[in-house]
Amino acid sequence: MAAAPGNDTPATTARQAAARSGFAAAVGAFVIWGLFPLYLKPLAGVPALEIMAHRIVWCCLLVFAWLAARGELGSVRAALANPVTRRRLMASAVFISINWLLYVWAVNNDHVVDASLGYFINPLFNVVLGVFVLNERLNRAQWIAVGLAAVGVLYLAVVAGRPPWIALTLAATFGMYGLIRKVVAVDSVPGLATETLLLSPLALGFLVWAEQHGTGALGHSSAGINALLIGSGLITALPLTLFAFGARRIPLSTVGLVQYIGPTLQFLIGVLVFHEPFPRARAVGFVLIWSALAIYATDSLWRSRSRK
Repeated sequence: MAAAPGNDTPATTARQAAARSGFAAAVGAFVIWGLFPLYLKPLAGVPALEIMAHRIVWCCLLVFAWLAARGELGSVRAALANPVTRRRLMASAVFISINWLLYVWAVNNDHVVDASLGYFINPLFNVVLGVFVLNERLNRAQWIAVGLAAVGVLYLAVVAGRPPWIALTLAATFGMYGLIRKVVAVDSVPGLATETLLLSPLALGFLVWAEQHGTGALGHSSAGINALLIGSGLITALPLTLFAFGARRIPLSTVGLVQYIGPTLQFLIGVLVFHEPFPRARAVGFVLIWSALAIYATDSLWRSRSRK
């Protein structure tokens, strides 16, 4: 007999379990990214470039160990063997390294709120890239969201007397990274392994140079600092792996809403934990951008449900 309407079939139960695990993984990824300033702050005495070099080297080792254990190293060889894929992943590696370096510098120089703004802006920056690079078309709500965000950025520039360059650079570099990875036919983890492999010679060379000149932190700091530097590979690779797992199992509209967990936690940490200044005049600009995000997220959710 066929299952009665409304009864859970094994296939339905499996899909629901996959969706639950995917949602939990995506939330976990963005929570880790949101709490990342708490991880970086104790490393304030280590130069940002050295922290980034450690992230690249230890992440590379960790990801390659993971792929080796799963017998998937062939995907990295295939990516490196293709000249187009190799060049594109080199470009994405450059963008993500700039993003990582600036983010570390921002956190350790009391600009966590500025950094959070960059990741609030990023979804709308991606929309603009879609229009000008991928020839996508926006509906009225999306244009309103982009325009409102632009007004918010302009307002913040006027209030501060300069453009919010930290936020704009973080949004632009992460947006360009995402755009390149969108058009490269390589899965998330093998792609990360290839990117860090391409960057590792430079990162490792810098760490060796720092050690020779007596400025290297690893092995010359407290046990806690040494552990944080080595652990930076795990804290880099883990949320990316969780995000890749979750994104395949939940709707894109859900991913779009969950992604705001990261910058929200960063913003709260900057204001409430690190006590960075957030005057009322500056709050107006943030409210404009948050309003733009609310319009964009609501429109995305509505269109997703309409398609269903």
